[in-house]
Amino acid sequence: MGNIGFKEIIVILIVVLLVFGTKKLKNIGSDLGSAVRGFKKSMSEGESEQQSPPSTAQIETQGKDAEFTEGSGSTRTGQKSGPA
Repeated sequence: MGNIGFKEIIVILIVVLLVFGTKKLKNIGSDLGSAVRGFKKSMSEGESEQQSPPSTAQIETQGKDAEFTEGSGSTRTGQKSGPA
C-alpha cells in the first residue's frame, strides 16, 4: 500500500482530464510553470543576497540606525526625550 503504479497514474490523469477539460488543464499547466519559475528565481536571488557582502550604502544605513537606537535618550535632532 502506498505505491502508485503506472496504471493508477493513468487513471488519475483521465479523471483529471474529465473534470477540468483540456482548456483548463492548459491554463493550470502554464500557471504552475510560471509559479515554479518564480519560486526558483526568488530562491536564487535569496542565495545570492546571502553570499554577497553588504554594500556601503547598507552599512551606512545600519550605522545611522545604531546611533539612533543606542543613544542615551536623545532623538536624531539632539532633543532629549522624557520630562523636561
